[in-house]
Amino acid sequence: MIQIGPHKLPARAVLAPMAGISDLPFRRLCREFGAGLTVSEMLISDTSLWDSRKSHLRLAHDDNGPRAVQIAGADPLMMADAAMRCADMGADIIDINMGCPAKKVCKRAAGSALLREPDLVKDILSTVVAAVNIPVTLKIRTGWSQDQRNGIDIAKLAQDSGISSLAVHGRTRECRFLGSAEYDTIAAIKQAIDIPVFANGDICSAQQAKQVLDYTGADGVMIGRGAQGKPWLFREINTYLATGELAKQVTTTEIKTVLLSHISALHHFYGEQNGLRIARKHCAWYLQELDPNTGFRGLFNRLESASAQQDAVHRYFEQHEQNLQEAAA
Repeated sequence: MIQIGPHKLPARAVLAPMAGISDLPFRRLCREFGAGLTVSEMLISDTSLWDSRKSHLRLAHDDNGPRAVQIAGADPLMMADAAMRCADMGADIIDINMGCPAKKVCKRAAGSALLREPDLVKDILSTVVAAVNIPVTLKIRTGWSQDQRNGIDIAKLAQDSGISSLAVHGRTRECRFLGSAEYDTIAAIKQAIDIPVFANGDICSAQQAKQVLDYTGADGVMIGRGAQGKPWLFREINTYLATGELAKQVTTTEIKTVLLSHISALHHFYGEQNGLRIARKHCAWYLQELDPNTGFRGLFNRLESASAQQDAVHRYFEQHEQNLQEAAA
């Protein structure tokens, strides 16, 4: 069992923090399917900017703890202040982002840009850890570039600074999300430190999760893009790790039920106008295998009311079921 401070995680697969994706409705859904931990979308460390509606939504949480909030920044004191504010608002775990490859984050010398400055990394980590009485975790990449792959050194530094667990994406910042993740560095990091390590990158099936765990020796896996439109991946991973058997394949009926529930939660959480927009990308992910020609997704993206989106999904699955029956006749 993985333990982060006083928190014992119920499963070895956790949800990665993803800006614009791991909002409260999606985190709740992934927990229902067995995610051992979910982490909020990234918050910038400048708390003077937290009065926006966007920040308030990112800070939203329910009581299904532990509640983990991710922060990003490059100033140790600002990061510490942000961590304290999050703790005061009910966070159980603070996660520090040093893995985001986005240009707008790296331009601020935050995210994975920090991997080039180990002294600053040490200062940020030690200052944040000292500022709060809750566990602080860290997410990194294997390094800045192929020539600057210093993930092992950063991992040791993190452990020495009091970090409670480490998630490692198997790419450098230079790689962004191109090519394939490599796990050799993650395996070396696991050998070098004693705190829990989560392997992250290109894990899209239960079999891949087990292979990565076996290869790296990591304590758990962190699932990001693999869970988009597929929150039941956590159930599949948990079943496979526990039994060695594949979980029963998700049915189209269950996909329909989950999609409708997710869309409804988005409408409620964001309000109808913003909920409509955000539901579009989630619908596309859910149907990427059922609707490879994107015909329905094009129609769905033009709908302008919550009820129209719900009705369209109902009609889509009715037609899908009819097509299956005709094909079997």
